[in-house]
Amino acid sequence: RMQMIVRNPTQGIYPATGDYVHAMEVREPKRFLYVAGTMGLDANGVAGKTLGEQLDLVWRNIRVILASADMTVDNIVRLTSYLRDPAYAEENAKARVKALNGRVIPTIGIVAQTLSNDWLVEIEVVAAA
Repeated sequence: RMQMIVRNPTQGIYPATGDYVHAMEVREPKRFLYVAGTMGLDANGVAGKTLGEQLDLVWRNIRVILASADMTVDNIVRLTSYLRDPAYAEENAKARVKALNGRVIPTIGIVAQTLSNDWLVEIEVVAAA
């Protein structure tokens, strides 16, 4: 049976904030799902008008992809956020914590120029089951 064990040392390393952990050990997974960078686009490929709308769409899209592999957000073990602007970090973190129902995982936020100016955020995840 698969186990997820948080590895969050506090000695000899800077402290993790409350919305992430340093590492997640995954024991005895049977399968992994590597999800491509997922944008805040609706089913027609149209970007949400605001960061909040795009974050809602990103997480909806991630849930659809996970469901196609018989997984949920509870299976996510690693997450990378690509943000067009560092000012988006707080709203992105709040959306992540909400989407994961308060569960904390290893994550990183990177400020990057996305392929389209309309894409304010892109998120990729790794899930295990």
